[in-house]
Amino acid sequence: MASISPYGKRFISYLRREQIRRLIASKARIDGREVDQVRPVEVKTGVVKTADGSAEVKLGKTHVVAGVKIGLGQPFPDAPDEGVLVVNAEVLPHASPYTEVGPPDEFAIELARVVDRGLRHCGYVDFKKLSVEGGKAYVLWVDLYVINDDGNLVDAANLAAVAALKNAALPAVVKDETGAVKLDRNSRTPMPLDLEKAPIAVSVGKIANVLFLDPIFEEELSLDGRITYTFAQERIVAIQKTLGSFTQQELEAALDLAWRGRESYLASLKEVLQ
Repeated sequence: MASISPYGKRFISYLRREQIRRLIASKARIDGREVDQVRPVEVKTGVVKTADGSAEVKLGKTHVVAGVKIGLGQPFPDAPDEGVLVVNAEVLPHASPYTEVGPPDEFAIELARVVDRGLRHCGYVDFKKLSVEGGKAYVLWVDLYVINDDGNLVDAANLAAVAALKNAALPAVVKDETGAVKLDRNSRTPMPLDLEKAPIAVSVGKIANVLFLDPIFEEELSLDGRITYTFAQERIVAIQKTLGSFTQQELEAALDLAWRGRESYLASLKEVLQ
């Protein structure tokens, strides 16, 4: 996937593309934003009553729903004393004119991987507290569903996953009459999370030599480059380049720009989750 543009099968008219590129060259954008401005963020939690935790995020017109399901399973062999995280993503057929019916494509798989990478390496979830006696562990299934794709799915999906996990509660572990370990979903405790360590993914687009935050769908179809930084507190916990190339100077400028975007996203997230 790293060598294939996720937008390779998507098209935009030559005239529209050139209009976008001319605007960006003058630091203007087709939706009126500044290059360092993200779209309005709306976060809601508890939107799926049958899930163990859920959230929806609207980033402008981009709309993503995340659901968390909690089960018991075997820990990974290289982390026998930790819980398990599994992230899946699906772009629903009606979310975009370019989405086809069928199993998740490489773009959806890459979306899940980028979100997973940030969650796994930031310390937001205390995985050691998800270990269970008898060689078992809690398994956290985070499912991401794209309802509408108007660009920048990574940032929106990451926020949805963070909010859904904060909304989740762990079912108690009990033993049945045979001594087997199972979950009691009528008794729950808060998820062992540290909101201060929440991963915040911020994507930076590049057209010619201009960098900008939160590209909308049409801007994505005109990109020369794209890079996503995931921050947790003062650290970078993941970097993913999904398109094009960047000079060292551009990477440093993109990092500064992404940090400003991180502050906007984090403020919207904390407003709801705290």
